[in-house]
Order: sequence, then C-alpha cells, then structure tokens
Amino acid sequence: MSTDVLRKDSKIFVSGHRGMVGSAIVRRLQVGGYTNVVTRTREQLDLLDQAAVVDFMQAEKPEYIFLAAAKVGGIQANNTLRADFIYQNLLIQSNVVGAAHQAGVQRLLFLGSSCIYPRDCPQPIKEEYLLTGPLEQTNEPYAIAKIAGIKLCESFNRQYGTSYVSVMPTNLYGPNDSYDLNNSHVLPALIRKTHEAKARGDKELVVWGSGKPRREFMYVDDMADACVFLMESDVREGLFNVGLGTDVTIRELAETIMEVAGFEGEIVFDSSKPDGTPRKLLSANRLNALGWRARTGLKDGIEKAYADFKSREF
Repeated sequence: MSTDVLRKDSKIFVSGHRGMVGSAIVRRLQVGGYTNVVTRTREQLDLLDQAAVVDFMQAEKPEYIFLAAAKVGGIQANNTLRADFIYQNLLIQSNVVGAAHQAGVQRLLFLGSSCIYPRDCPQPIKEEYLLTGPLEQTNEPYAIAKIAGIKLCESFNRQYGTSYVSVMPTNLYGPNDSYDLNNSHVLPALIRKTHEAKARGDKELVVWGSGKPRREFMYVDDMADACVFLMESDVREGLFNVGLGTDVTIRELAETIMEVAGFEGEIVFDSSKPDGTPRKLLSANRLNALGWRARTGLKDGIEKAYADFKSREF
C-alpha cells in the first residue's frame, strides 16, 4: 500500500500517541505539514487484542506506521512488574507488525530502548554490540521484548521484503513524561522530588543509588525529529541508535535539576537502592552519518521539562 516517498498527505498511523514519544512524533509531523495522521486511544484500540488490531489495519490501511506504543517504566517498575513488561510488549509489537504486513504496509518504524544492549558493554555503545553479552537483570524482561521487536522487523524484511526500521533511543525526557515516583525514569523522578523538596523547605534531596552511574539524556522532541528524518529518508532496514553522544553522572544530573528548580539543599544518596547499569552511552555515528544530530542541550531540555511539569496537576 505504501509508496517509496513520504508525502504530506500520506496516511500515517502513530501508535501510543498519548505517550511521551508518540505525542512528540505527532507534534513533529504536524510541524512538518503532514495532514493525514491517524491516532487511536487505548479505549478505541487495544493493541493487546490481535483481532482488533487486524481489523483496524484492514479498515484504515495506513501507509506508514510509527510503533511508539509500549509498556514503559523505571528501574523499580521494570524489576517488580517483570511479567507485565515482557508479555505486554511482546503482544503489542507482534500484533502491530503482523497486522501491518497483512494490510500491505511497507514502511514501519519500531521504537526500542537502549537497555537492549549488554550490561557491561564497551562505551560508547554501537549497534553491532547487540546480543554480545548478558543484559542488566533489573530490566531484562523489557529488554528481551524489545530485542524480539528488532528481530521481528528484521525477519519480516528478509522474508517479505518490507522496509521496517528500528531505532534505539537513549534515555528520553520532556512533555508528557511520567512523574510517578514509583514507576518513572530517573530524570522526571528527580524533577518531581526536587520540586517537592523545595516546596516543603527541605534541606536535603534523597537520590537513589550512589550517584556514580553515567547516563545520556535526550529531549524527546529531538527523538521525534530523528524518527521522522529516518522515515523521510531512503533507509529501508537496520538498527539505528539515537542519542547525543555525551553523558553525565546521576550526581551531575541531580545538580543540574536542582539549579533549574532553584533548590539549594544538599544531595544525600540512598545506597540501599540499585544503580542499574554502570554506564550507558550510545554511539549515534550511524545516524549522524546520514546527516541527523540532536539539537537540545541538557540544561535547556530540563528547563523545558520543568516548565511542563509545573503546568500539570499531581
């Protein structure tokens, strides 16, 4: 059903459009002048329901799909809801990719996660390091589901000649992020904890772990720009890391958030909580070679994210 050229009136289905990444992709498409973007809420289309997904694809016949829907969360959620994370993500991606192929969709972009790579990976992490070592145990079920999604796309391309591409983002943050302290990732959790500590007049900010792990953080609108860039390109297959190429320690991240929020207390590290992977820095050289680079620096992005946080009610 798809043509080789993404047109401004091409029918584009963005799954997970209410999530942080999906909503950013929709914003980027709208800014880019795309006029036929199709979305469905979870109530309108349950991606865990194979028959419903097949019916949707056959009725709508999208030409392009951004598969941004997923069950996501931070270390605690990944470690405690292990069955939910592997089961639901396997179902979502299998249902969407399978139904897309049945409906004749030739172009699809699958969003994975940098946790697919081995725990003790050489740094920066290159795409070819996939499946070369053991995974981080705290999020292994989620990682395995995402690896299966990559291989699903590869296998459909090889057997059926489709053009399904996979992208692996680094840690993302920005508008529509989750600030739930039990389930969110480290950056949004620290934004909320810092804001609330300041509001209470606390003298200390408690941060999980040792503060020593290094992480890379990218503003979500940059990720969306990379996704649309790839869909607009002549790339037809493969795995692409999406990142900035620079990282910070969790201590440095907390200090930057404290500066943005205006909190002047001290940081106290709770070493009883897990650190996760010691370092996770992606090499985006493969994508950079095509002409794409991230634009938003960490402090600028945190300022935008903090403004988004304050505009919401909790």
